[in-house]
Formats: sequence, C-alpha cells, structure tokens
Amino acid sequence: MDPSLDTWNFSSPLISLWINRFYIYLGFAFGISLWICVQIVLKKQDKNSQEKSVPKVTWDLMTNGSVSHQKREVFVSGVKIFYGSQTGTAKGFAEVLAESVTSLDLPATIINLKDYDPDDHLVEEVTSENVCAFLVATYTDGQPAESAKWFCKWLEEAANDFRFGRTYLKGMRYAVFGLGNSAYTSQFNKVGKNVDKWLWLLGARRVLTRGEGDCDTVKSKHGSIEADFSAWKTRLTSRLQELHQGEKKPCGSNCKKGKCESGQHGPEGREPGPHTLEESPHRDAEEEEPFESSSEEECGTEDQQSLNSVVDVEDLGNIMDRVKKEKKEKEQQEEKSSLFRNTGKNEDNERRAMITPALREALTKQGYQLIGSHSGVKLCRWTKSMLRGRGGCYKHTFYGIESHRCMETTPSLACANKCVFCWRHHTNPVGTEWRWKMDQPEMILKEAIENHQNMIKQFKGVPGVRAERFEEGMKVKHCALSLVGEPIMYPEINRFLELLHQCKISSFLVTNAQFPEEIRNLKPVTQLYVSVDASTKDSLKKIDRPLFKDFWQRFLDSLKALAEKQQRTVYRLTLVKAWNVDELQAYAELVSLGNPDFIEVKGVTYCGESSASNLTMANVPWHEEVVRFVHELVDLIPDYDVACEHEHSNCLLIAHKKFKIDREWWTWIDYNRFQELIQEYENSSGSKTFCAKDYMAKTPQWALFGAHERGFDPKDTRYQRKNRSKDISGR
Repeated sequence: MDPSLDTWNFSSPLISLWINRFYIYLGFAFGISLWICVQIVLKKQDKNSQEKSVPKVTWDLMTNGSVSHQKREVFVSGVKIFYGSQTGTAKGFAEVLAESVTSLDLPATIINLKDYDPDDHLVEEVTSENVCAFLVATYTDGQPAESAKWFCKWLEEAANDFRFGRTYLKGMRYAVFGLGNSAYTSQFNKVGKNVDKWLWLLGARRVLTRGEGDCDTVKSKHGSIEADFSAWKTRLTSRLQELHQGEKKPCGSNCKKGKCESGQHGPEGREPGPHTLEESPHRDAEEEEPFESSSEEECGTEDQQSLNSVVDVEDLGNIMDRVKKEKKEKEQQEEKSSLFRNTGKNEDNERRAMITPALREALTKQGYQLIGSHSGVKLCRWTKSMLRGRGGCYKHTFYGIESHRCMETTPSLACANKCVFCWRHHTNPVGTEWRWKMDQPEMILKEAIENHQNMIKQFKGVPGVRAERFEEGMKVKHCALSLVGEPIMYPEINRFLELLHQCKISSFLVTNAQFPEEIRNLKPVTQLYVSVDASTKDSLKKIDRPLFKDFWQRFLDSLKALAEKQQRTVYRLTLVKAWNVDELQAYAELVSLGNPDFIEVKGVTYCGESSASNLTMANVPWHEEVVRFVHELVDLIPDYDVACEHEHSNCLLIAHKKFKIDREWWTWIDYNRFQELIQEYENSSGSKTFCAKDYMAKTPQWALFGAHERGFDPKDTRYQRKNRSKDISGR
C-alpha cells in the first residue's frame, strides 16, 4: 500500500474542515448571539418581576391573608394632627381630618399645640412612621393663636439656632394647612408659612404642598375656607393612601415655598396635586429653597441675600423693595454725615447711634430686645431651661447662679475683636473707642429689666414651666454682662454696676482683655472675667483677630490689671482644636501673670458657616479632649486643681486651692453676703475693701468634677438623664 495514500486518508477530515471553515465560524457566531439574546430576555424578566413585586405582595396579602417570602415595607403607620386655634375653626378641621384618616384604616391622634411640648416630643417624629399634619391659624397682626404661641416660638428659635442644625428633624414628614384672611394682605397665612419654613429648615420633609384657607369668600380659591380645607384634605388623604400602600411618588425636587412645581397648574391657578420631597434623593444638592440659607441667616442676614441666588418671582418685588430701602437709608446716612461735617455742630450731635436700622432688623430677628441706641437684652436658653425644671447653665454648677433669674444683657453691642467663634458672626459693630451716642445707665437698666420680664411673661402657661420658678424668674437676681460686644467700653459702666448692686442684682462682667485701663478703673463686681482665647501673640491674632495694633501688649496689661483686683476673677479659656490646644506651657505662664481665682476651660462652640470665619466642626474638641487638656494644664500650675464640671456645656472649672477648705470646695457664691459687702464698700466711698473669700459658699457634691450627675442639679434629673450624653457642640 502506498504510504502517501494513508496520509491523505488521515488528513482528509481536517482538509474538509478547512474547506468548510466559513460555515463553522457562522455556526459559532449564531450560537453566541443566541446565548446573548437569551440572557437579555432573562434579565428583562427578572427586572419586570422586581418592579411588580409590591403589587404581587399586596395581592398575596389580600388573597392569602399573609405575605409569602417578602415583607411589605410600611411607609406610614399613623397621622398626628396638631392644631392651633383661636376661635375653634382649626380644631373643627382637625376633627374632620381625623375622621378621613381613620377611614383609611390609619390611626389618627388629635393634639392641641397648647398641650404639646416640642422640647420633649417633636424629635421623636424623626424615627416614627407617622405623618404630622399642622392646622394653624393666623390671628391679629400675623401672630399665632394663643394656644400655638409657645410651639411657634420654640420652632422659630430652633430653626435659627445653629445648635439644632439643618438635620435635627431629618426623617420627620409633615403637611401644613394655614387658616387666614386675605383681606390682611401682608399677614395672610403668615403662621402657616412660617411653620412650613421652620420645619423645612430643621430638615423635615413635606408630603404635601402647603394648603391655605381663606376666610374671605370673595378671594377664596374654592369659595370658602371650609372648601379650601376640603380640597386640601382630599389631596392629603390621597397622598396618605399612596404612602400606606407603599407607593413612592417622587417629586421633581423643585418645591419652593411649600408649592411643588413639578406638576401642571390648572386653569384657575390651583396648586398641583400631591407631591412629596420625602423620597427625593437629591434634596440637599438640587433643591433650591428660598428659605434655606447658610448660617448667615442665623445672624440676621437673610434679607441681604444675593439677587443672583434662585428666588421665586413672587418674592422678587419684596427683594427689590428691600434693596431700594437699604439704598435710601444709606444715602440718608451719608447726607446726615455730610451735614454734620459741614455745619460744625457740637460733638454730641455729631455722634451717631450705634444701632443702625439694618443692625436693628438683624438683631431683632435673632431675639434681641434692643434698648436705646447701643444696648440690648436677650433671654438665654438656660433661663428657659431652668424655668421648666430642666437644669441650669455652667454658672449654676460652678457658682450657684439661679439661671431662671439671670438677665443676659450688655450696655455696648460694639466690640474690639472679630473672634472666629463669634456667636453673632460679627453682625455687631466694631471699634477701638467709644464714638457713638451715649444713653444714660438708669434708662438702660430700667428698660433691660422690663424687656427681660416681658420675655419671661411669654412663658406663662408653657408646658413644663413651674409656677414657683416663673414667679422667681420675674425677679432678676443676676446679670450676665456677656451677651455680645464689649460692655467695659461703655463710658458709664461703673454707674451701671452701681445701679445693678442697688437693685440687689449680682454682676458677672466679661471683657476681651483689650482695655487694661478700664479694668483698673472698674468698680468691684461679683465676678470679673477675662477671655484668654490664646497664649501666644500669633494664635491670639489668628483667633481673636483684634483691631488694636498693640493688641498683645494690651492683652498682657489686662491680665496684670486683673491680678490687682480683690474680688473674684476668672480666666475664660476657649479651646479651638488645632489652633490653641497645644500651648500648655504658655497658658501656664499667663496664669502666673494674672493669678486668677478660677479658670474656666470650654470647648469652642461651632456657630455654623460664615464668610467671616473659617472655623469648622473639626475645630470643636470632644469633651474627653477638654478633660485631658485640663489635667495637663493643672500639672503645670501647682496652686490649682480641677473643681467642677458641666458636661453639657463641654466646660470644666479649675479653681485656686485657697477655695478648697478641709478638702472641700467652696466655689459657690454667697450672694446675700456679697450685697452686704458691696453696700459697705459704697457707703465708705471705696475705702473699705473686701476679697474673694469673703463671700464664698460651699459647692454641693453634685457639682464637683467626677460626680455621678456630671454637674447637674439632682432637682432636675429628668432633663439631665435625657441630655447627659449630649454637649452644646452638637456631638
């Protein structure tokens, strides 16, 4: 047999495959394409089955009475209906709404805002599955009904308080219906609009556009306020039904001023149907809300927003009116200044008021009661807290101040520093000397007490306010001259202090250590503070940003002047992380320079974003870090030791060991004894002096460092147990 023939027979299949390779490739390609098509179809089927999973589960629940393999997510479990009513209309609407809600097999709770404590309960709605409906009436002069005054006041303060933040109520869902009369154009539904705005600013989410009921039947959208409410109620119940069934209906993220623009407006200009921000995934990034601003709003600059920002067309006229008004005021001020320069009037007439119209508007919004042309008074949050039996400030823990009887005021809103941690973001004026008109101290004190008492009166009937503390609160016993600005700049500060002491009011004065001569000339006060915000020239310049060119020498001279004082003296140290916490040895040297009786060490409080400061939350030390700093500092100053602690304020007290008698601390103040001593001092025309130990009192055990209650009065333990783990920095 021919070998070549065998070879040919063996290789003939390969040759055949090679000749028909095109068909083979085509078969492979067809197989792969078919496999890809099958995979695509399977994926589409999986996707469709997932999209239909909710209806399927609902069907399983309806037919079998149970859910198989999957559990339906609950989006709303009940509705809380809050009402604030003056004549009973809102209350009636609340009852009608409750009936509609219960018809959806949802529990409904009706709550009178008069009996509701937002401090205790509002934050609970963040984690609940409830929807909160607010029915609020606008009464005389745009004010809320009597029953809703406290709730609205609390909500406004929380919305403008940086301590709460823009996520305080994140997770809460709400809807608002306002009752008003469009005959009062400028005040129409003001309360409803404000409640909607404040809830939004605190991070809550709308489930429905704000409804506005109009008592004016001519201008009412539906012919009467009852019809307006009925239309809003219908939309709300429809929305609740969607949520109850687990349906999500996303909003276009264009909701403004309580009105959603993602729908189409009807021929009568009606608001669109129910939409919600609740499931909008890009609320923080995309939504342009005219009420939202940076923390500049907290210091009253909301009205100065740029025209370049996104605003409603309906608000444009108001903005332009404000711009024109401000321009006109500026021109008038310039004309007055020019007139004063050219007419040669005397110095008193040439001096201008410290509080300009723009500043008055900004500070009033922040809750200040302004007095005359350069003074102010404000109700401290700790005053409100102690009125309600919820603990006092750190001065209560350290020195025995009754916070509900303390008046926070200042005779000078001006300051010589622009500190990075300024609570007011530098809305107050600055200056290195007194160059404004001057009011008399008698008038300032009289109006300060009257304004303070008027603010206390607003708490009558507020949930939780104790009757005995309310009565005590009407009688001012302490005055904290530390509100804002530099009170020692006021030329008549000594006379003002005399008047305080004549009224049996103790005095706690804080100065920023830039006026050494004024410190030397200052008459005795109950306790004199000097802010020691840094221990080196560079860090002081960076943190306090003083206006004086010789600020460092003034700072050192102020500490030396403090050492000459016989009454109680205090260094106030504000720790700013990464800026001044590593200056222990320098701080110790400053302590030896001023030899204070006490040293308060407090972590800086973050006041929100501001163009005037680059301070961030990263600069806020944890309480444990403040404690560690205090112990390290005490190791360098052997004459001092840690005495007291107020964890909620992130603050500790270092006291001179002369106040530790028989191993017990005496940091508190005998206020009656101080008043006796100051009276003897005045009667002797200053020849009879007294020292800090002459009016000291024993510190209670609960106020000491390391005590179980961590610096809280056991009389108010309900509040303290609730808040023990929190501090003012929001951490």
